[in-house]
Amino acid sequence: QVQLVESGGGLVQPGGSLRLSCAASRGSYSTYAMGWYRQAPGKQRELVARITSGGSTIYADSVKGRFTISRDNAKNTVDLQMNSLKPEDTGVYYCWILTMDGSEFWGQGTQVTVSS
Repeated sequence: QVQLVESGGGLVQPGGSLRLSCAASRGSYSTYAMGWYRQAPGKQRELVARITSGGSTIYADSVKGRFTISRDNAKNTVDLQMNSLKPEDTGVYYCWILTMDGSEFWGQGTQVTVSS
């Protein structure tokens, strides 16, 4: 079992910035990828960004050019820098990890609200 601890959510005005951080618990596993998903009210959970241990990244089209995902392999952490935030970025953001054996784990989620 991998535990994920998220931090950094909150309320921000449109055009503002937030940085989300996630730390995975230590254990006898190897990480393939980490990332962030989000779920807006009444909508399905969707991918925001993910990054492999090799540094390959995938971003949702809606966040390209505004969000940047980064990872510290030694610490097993993943950050999401969110700039130029829009009201449609509002939602609960979940940290995600995929291990080398194909297991997936999720954080409890952190609320991001973009509103004036």
